[in-house]
Amino acid sequence: MSYIWADRLLDLGIPVEFFVPARSLAAGALLFCINKIAHKDMRIRRKDWIKFLLLALCMPVIYFIAETYGLKLTESPTITALVVATNPIFAMMVGMLIFKEKFSIVNIIGVFVTLGGLWLVSWTGGTTGPNYIWGILILFIAVISEVSQIAFTKSLSDTYAPSVIVMYQFLFGAVFFLPLFLTKGISDFQAPLYLSWSVIYPTLALALLCSATAFTTWAYAIKQLGVAHTSVFLALSPLMTALAAFLFGDETLSAIQWAGLAIGMAGIYLTQIVIKTKKNNDTERSLRDSTSA
Repeated sequence: MSYIWADRLLDLGIPVEFFVPARSLAAGALLFCINKIAHKDMRIRRKDWIKFLLLALCMPVIYFIAETYGLKLTESPTITALVVATNPIFAMMVGMLIFKEKFSIVNIIGVFVTLGGLWLVSWTGGTTGPNYIWGILILFIAVISEVSQIAFTKSLSDTYAPSVIVMYQFLFGAVFFLPLFLTKGISDFQAPLYLSWSVIYPTLALALLCSATAFTTWAYAIKQLGVAHTSVFLALSPLMTALAAFLFGDETLSAIQWAGLAIGMAGIYLTQIVIKTKKNNDTERSLRDSTSA
């Protein structure tokens, strides 16, 4: 839904440099209140300050800037979606190499099946801009920043609650965005438009649902499932966007796109299959025997 709400703001002429910082600040403030009420430990250990700052720098700052300018240079939402959707491949490598997570052959096949489904949903032809190669390179910066954000979240998840991690991520992100907000964000500020419900509603929806809620549950999933298995679900974003746009009447889906949705879902299922080895089965059996005894 974030793509749909952001698109509505862009159609109204609201700059990215305005609603992304506003979204970040509102999400961070909401999570601060929730964490305060829930008596969460919000102290940052001295050794973790750099990680939190780099987390916020990767997402939302670098990611949103790179994605926006990548889209502008490629002049193709399709290519943008397909390049950004390669992040599960890179995240899978990070999970396996850095965090020593297990990923079977079936899981790897599932990643590529998911990307194939995404290609069917997204690829509708169209033209590209003269600087599309530079745009693709910038989009890969967005991919790297998102994968880095996942890695930093994973490294912090053993010490901090997911809601605390995301709170600082967006509060620090809002501070990083401040120069852009004060220059490009409010350069054409018009109170009747910027303070209207048509702007406030999608901005609050982005902050409360797509930032505070979605990123908190995302951080919890990274903690429980790991980097590799969680990151594959990123490929569902454009698939779910296409489905939501269809349900809200903004777009129609062709038979090929419906097939792509089905293939994408099947691919996600394959990525989450846990192959039980004989060693694992023996371990589970011994645990059951000891419990029974």
